[in-house]
Amino acid sequence: MEVASGPAIRALKQCLLRRNKSREQHGVAASCLKELRNKACDILAIDKSLAPITLVLAEDGTIVDDDDYFLCLPANTKFVVLAGNEKWTHNSDGGTAWITQESFDRDETDSGAGLKWKNVARQLKEDLSSIILLSEEELQMLIDVPCSELAEELGQSHVAVQGLQNTLQQVLDQREEARQSRQLLELYLRALEKEGGILSKQQESRADLGDERDAVDAGIRESSSKVTPASQILLALKEKPAPELSLSSQDLELVAKEDPKALAVALNWDIKKTEAVQQACNQELSLRLQQVQSLRSLRSISARMSSLPGDVENPKRTRRDPM
Repeated sequence: MEVASGPAIRALKQCLLRRNKSREQHGVAASCLKELRNKACDILAIDKSLAPITLVLAEDGTIVDDDDYFLCLPANTKFVVLAGNEKWTHNSDGGTAWITQESFDRDETDSGAGLKWKNVARQLKEDLSSIILLSEEELQMLIDVPCSELAEELGQSHVAVQGLQNTLQQVLDQREEARQSRQLLELYLRALEKEGGILSKQQESRADLGDERDAVDAGIRESSSKVTPASQILLALKEKPAPELSLSSQDLELVAKEDPKALAVALNWDIKKTEAVQQACNQELSLRLQQVQSLRSLRSISARMSSLPGDVENPKRTRRDPM
C-alpha cells in the first residue's frame, strides 16, 4: 500500500525589495520566486498586467528566474523588481557602490550589534546548511553570543545550542587550517622559484607590468577620484592571507563580479593579482553552493526514506518452516 505524501514545505527566505532607481526598500519573506513576485506586486503597487515581472539582483542586475538558485541565495538578499520592458540600471557610481558606500550595503535593521547576530541566527534557523555561506565574522559572532540568548532566539534547548556553537567553531577552525595550508604551499612554491632562478625573470616582468598598471591607473583614477575604499570587504582582501575563506557568499559574489580594473585601483594592486583573487573568490563561492546543494539533496533523500512504510525498515522475510 502506497503512502500518500503531501507537498514539501519550503522554508521562508527573507528578502529586500525595491523598484528600479529607488532606494526605498521593503522586507518580505517568500518560499519561492512565484510567491516573491506576487508579494512584490502587492507591496510595491505594481500592476500585474505589466508582464513580465522580473526579479534581478540589486548588485549587478543578474536575473533570478530559477528556484534552486533562489534557495542558494543568503537571507536578506536585495532584489530590484522590473515591470514590462523596464531595464535594470547601474548605480550612479558605475556598480561599485559596495566599494565606496559601506553604509549603503548595511540593512537598516542591522544597525545595532545585538540585532545583527539575531539576523544571522534567524538565517540559521531557516536553513542550517547556510552555515557554509557565513563569513568568519558571522561565525565568530554566533560563537560569542551567550548560550542562553542564542537558545531563546532559536527556540532550542541549551544542549542543542552548545552543540551548534561547537559546530560553528569547527567550521571556523577548518577555514583557519585551510588558510595556513595555503600559506605553507605559497612559501614552498616561492622557495622553488628562488632555487630555480625564476625569481629574477619574474621581477623583470613585474617591472614591465608596473608601467602598464601606471598607465591604466592614470585613466581609471581620473574617473574615480572620489573613490574612498572603506569597506570591510576591501579590508579583508588586503589583510587576510586567503581572503576568500573570510568572506560571506554574498561578499564573494560581489568581489568575483566586480570590474578588475576598478578593484585593482581600490586595493592598489596590479591587475594580475586582482584577477587571481577574483578567481579564488569565484571558486570558493562555487564550492560553497555545491556543498549547500549536496546537503539539501541528502536532506531530501533522508525525508523520503523516513516517510516509507514501516515494513521497509525490516526487509528480511520470515523463513518458512520446511515441515
